[in-house]
Amino acid sequence: MVPLHNVYITLTTQNMGFSLFILIVTIATSVASPIHLLMPHSGSAGLKHPDLNCLSWRLAVETDNLKGWSHIPESCVDYVGHYMLGKQYREDCDLVAAEAYEYAKGLNLTGDGKDVWVFDIDETTLSNIPYYARDDVAFGHYCLAEMDMIGWFCWWHDDTPVVSKFAVQKKFIPYNSTKFNQWVAEATAPAIPGSLKLYEQLIELGFKVVFLTGSREYLTEPRSRNLKAVGYTQWEKLILKGDNYRGNAVEYKSGKRKELEEAGYRIRGNMGDQWSDLIGTNTGDRTFKVPDPMYYIG
Repeated sequence: MVPLHNVYITLTTQNMGFSLFILIVTIATSVASPIHLLMPHSGSAGLKHPDLNCLSWRLAVETDNLKGWSHIPESCVDYVGHYMLGKQYREDCDLVAAEAYEYAKGLNLTGDGKDVWVFDIDETTLSNIPYYARDDVAFGHYCLAEMDMIGWFCWWHDDTPVVSKFAVQKKFIPYNSTKFNQWVAEATAPAIPGSLKLYEQLIELGFKVVFLTGSREYLTEPRSRNLKAVGYTQWEKLILKGDNYRGNAVEYKSGKRKELEEAGYRIRGNMGDQWSDLIGTNTGDRTFKVPDPMYYIG
């Protein structure tokens, strides 16, 4: 019996010639409807999606080869959900953090308090998975929707559908900034363990930490409270976007990093989950991207 990616296989041979038989015996998993790593074309419960390899789609997202996408392909929603809620996502984040620490501990800091490490917040230091996994968000999945006299509305699991004379369709659940900001205001997002460990290591090495987030300034208090509650207890600066700012993410973060450098800070490391955190100008000496196939910010 040989374990392979949590799938146990039995190998047998015959005396005359050579024959190989593979018997899948059991799959070790805690997920009710797993995405099998050996079947990247399959979704939850093994449903076939021959036109899209979800592993390839995620690779294109993480390497910034796929730009401007607005939602997860329907055939990959279960795959992304299981990835974000499972072991692989945490291990991927841990590896990025470990490599960042290897780089950071090899730097010679000046000791003048101007060597900084820039962290994004959402999906970099704090996780919004509890929000995105909710039924009314569902990682941007499609809902079963009914048209009434006002417009489309979704049926959730605890709703009793009322069949009307109007059309019923599957509709994409769009991003709702009001709903997301209400979640942010609750200040209950958990820390991403690998990033928290890296943060603690950087503080010990003598770095000053700057949090640079796209959250609006009116959310400063809950953002600060959330960070402190999960272990990010000190920082040099917590920078939020002005409530009336209208530029895109690359322009905003480039501008704020430029202000840091003009104030005499040296950006020795820069870490984010979106490419818009890491490109543009004044990006720092080295950048590190943590995985995030849930959404795209340009």
